[in-house]
Amino acid sequence: MKFTISRENFLQPLQLVAGAVERRHTLPILSNVLIKVSEGKLWLTGTDLEVELISNVSLTGDFEEGEITVPAKKLLDICKGFTGNSDIQFTIDGSKAILKCGRSKYSLSTLSASDYPNLEDWQGEVEFEITQSDMKKLIDTTHFSMAQQDVRYYLNGMSFETEDNVIRSVATDGHRLAMCRLNYEQGGLPERQVIVPRKGVLEISRLIENEDKPLKIQIGANHIRIFSNEFIFTSKLVDGRFPDYRRVLPKDGDKLVEATNESLKQAFTRAAILSNEKFRGVRLNLASGELKITANNPEQEEAEELVDVDYQGDELEIGFNVAYLIDVLNALVSDTVKISLSDSNSSALIEDGADDAALYVVMPMRL
Repeated sequence: MKFTISRENFLQPLQLVAGAVERRHTLPILSNVLIKVSEGKLWLTGTDLEVELISNVSLTGDFEEGEITVPAKKLLDICKGFTGNSDIQFTIDGSKAILKCGRSKYSLSTLSASDYPNLEDWQGEVEFEITQSDMKKLIDTTHFSMAQQDVRYYLNGMSFETEDNVIRSVATDGHRLAMCRLNYEQGGLPERQVIVPRKGVLEISRLIENEDKPLKIQIGANHIRIFSNEFIFTSKLVDGRFPDYRRVLPKDGDKLVEATNESLKQAFTRAAILSNEKFRGVRLNLASGELKITANNPEQEEAEELVDVDYQGDELEIGFNVAYLIDVLNALVSDTVKISLSDSNSSALIEDGADDAALYVVMPMRL
């Protein structure tokens, strides 16, 4: 097996697949990348048994077909270290992979490609196409609400749903919930709900761009697969049942607050400095036309912020984790934010002032 390729053409797919490679591996081969030359193309594969990423690039110079695995991080670091857009020659010499570039020569250990794990073949039960920008919106507006290492393993990921002419993403850690709805104009999608694990969600977000490039999505019994022109990404699904989030959506919020996103975000960010480092609580006092935000900590330090808001209801005092509120405000795209409240013990419903595709629920805190 051998091939010659420009540094730039090699580096791009290599950086793509390296993200899926397991760094804290139990199997040595999982820290390797699978390199395969077949039908005039160079194929690169990385996996950690939970996610798999495949990328390819066409070869123009001399090549011989074959496959081998080499250490992913070392290969990536070596190629990054080469300067300019010089050509890289890759050959196999016994049990070593030889890289030559200009006057540089590197010898890397290899492991047999036949031992490289691959996710088993499966059939897609649901298949549809959306743009990268739509997929990015579904993920970026909700992913921050996923749980991290929660014993309720089904919360350590994102619910991905299809239903006739709607695609929906939902994430919750039990204290807050984020949901985004995308209208699928072609319609006819079967009703399906799956949970994509946290690593899979973050990897997809890393791979896609905010552009109108097409993506093909396949959902199977245990996997989700995404095809683009640059990569094929596969992730196992979380085997569990996502909670019925519709039950926690507040429906009786009769106190509506409208405010400027930026002024609210800046006030919360400043007040957060003096909030309790562990519980991150801030107190909100609503009165006609004004919101008072206060925070204090065990050192007896206190912050107070006054923000002009559009509110005409009864006075209300309620506490929240300020980090959750800032996360939501960072996810909103328009200049205005709408907050619906009912009483000091009920969750807040937060929406974008100009876009009703996403909504957020934040549970109150007792302060």
